[in-house]
Amino acid sequence: MILSTTPTLEGRPIREYLGIVTAESIYGTNVVRDIMAGWKNLVGGRSKAYEDVLQETRDKAYSELEARAAALGADAVVGIGAEISSFGDGSMFVLILTGTAVKL
Repeated sequence: MILSTTPTLEGRPIREYLGIVTAESIYGTNVVRDIMAGWKNLVGGRSKAYEDVLQETRDKAYSELEARAAALGADAVVGIGAEISSFGDGSMFVLILTGTAVKL
């Protein structure tokens, strides 16, 4: 499965558009991670704890997007866009991916 942020794939003509596919991945912060991130904020540096959670969230969302496209018989998902939002009291975040499933 090819996943792309571009609307076309060079050298690979799109034969059929199968529809829009979406995937969501929700993650929450926790006290330990917040304390570690706060400490990093004071002394400077990157928050590895948050980076790891964000990477895991991205991986899950892309896997879900790929599975939903495969269920439609797609060879690729083009035009992928990502949005991240917080909700609740700001301790929960959602990553939403949207793209178009296509047959090449």
